[in-house]
Amino acid sequence: MTDSVFLYYRSEDDFAAIGFVATFYIIVAAIGFGFSRGGQIMMALRAGQKRPEEVGRTFYSTVYFELILAGILFLFMTYGAYWLFASLVDSDVIFYKALEYLDTRKWGVFASYFGVACVALYTGIARPVFIVIDTVILAAVNIILDRALIFGEWGFPEMGIAGAGLASTIAEYVALVIFIIYMILDRKNRKYKIFKLPKWDPAIIREIIGLSVPIVAMSVVGLGSAFVFFGLVENFGERALAVTNIVRIAYLILSIPAWGFCTGINTMASYFVGSKQPQHVVTVLWKTSILCFGITALMVLPLLVFPQEVLYPILGDERAYLIDAAYPIFWVLGGILTTFSFGSIFFNGLIGAGDTGLALKLQFGCALGYVALILVVVKSSWGTMALAWSVEIIYWIVMFIFSYWYFRRPRWKKPVATPEKKPAPELAE
Repeated sequence: MTDSVFLYYRSEDDFAAIGFVATFYIIVAAIGFGFSRGGQIMMALRAGQKRPEEVGRTFYSTVYFELILAGILFLFMTYGAYWLFASLVDSDVIFYKALEYLDTRKWGVFASYFGVACVALYTGIARPVFIVIDTVILAAVNIILDRALIFGEWGFPEMGIAGAGLASTIAEYVALVIFIIYMILDRKNRKYKIFKLPKWDPAIIREIIGLSVPIVAMSVVGLGSAFVFFGLVENFGERALAVTNIVRIAYLILSIPAWGFCTGINTMASYFVGSKQPQHVVTVLWKTSILCFGITALMVLPLLVFPQEVLYPILGDERAYLIDAAYPIFWVLGGILTTFSFGSIFFNGLIGAGDTGLALKLQFGCALGYVALILVVVKSSWGTMALAWSVEIIYWIVMFIFSYWYFRRPRWKKPVATPEKKPAPELAE
């Protein structure tokens, strides 16, 4: 989002390009985040079972796997992104600017993947306060470096969209170093044996992979459909892509509460199941959904009633025509965020409860329907930008209905990723 805002002031082409390539990079980040979610759920289960040493071992297994995965994704971004972008983008300007951004942004994947493992630990043990502080630091560093490297201020070189990628990469490394320092100074984590470096544990790695693969697949399917959406929107023209990026910025800001609640609900659902209190899960889901909707509504209303006053301080009037063109879509965005508040919370409750296989099937089916409807809208003569965005409302309604149905069943499944060991026959007798 920060990169997008600064590139908005540089040129319309840069702004349109960042809308496309940032959506791709979010998928890369989501892969690492998805595997960390598997580790987070396992750590929350271990915490609920009062097994602190296992929390630390799971954390390190998550770190080991994340770093290997980061290397694989780095190689793909170096050698495979060219062919992927070429298959989706028609505009040469968007194509080469996207590659220029990725050339500096890809180096941040190692800090990003290590960082989400640290976030998974502190979320899994229900101590997320420093995550907020570190995120603020990351954002502040990113803002300062964006201004310096994009426009060449304070003696820095003027790098344009490549400078935006470099700024975000440096900011991630700064945030990671600060998080590690905090972990070293934090005495409350000593019981988890954080500073006892365990060996590579294939059993834990397999558990993390088994639990995380459906979560990662869900992230790739969900965000991949959004990536395809941005690629298809280019059919309306480069101006339409720039307008869509305005809406994307608003979406990113306004969906922050929901994503935070989704991460929290993963931990709470896992904790209640791990501590053999599954009856509390549905109550927490409803309360969290209503709270999420209330906070999101308070953030959305000013944008709908006073769009100029809300967005001009962020985006200025350099390209005010883009904000005016995006205004009708903001009303559609209000509907998306309303359904998102309920659909995403219940869906993440299903994940936290451990039935990731069913969750993957649900999201895969919904994503296929979403992409199919988008194709119909974009390729039709009657298709409009507002109508294309409104397809997501249907997506979240269907997600909510099926997730709600899951918890309405008399006996919904408990997590299967960490089965209890059976006692030996002589002990059982």
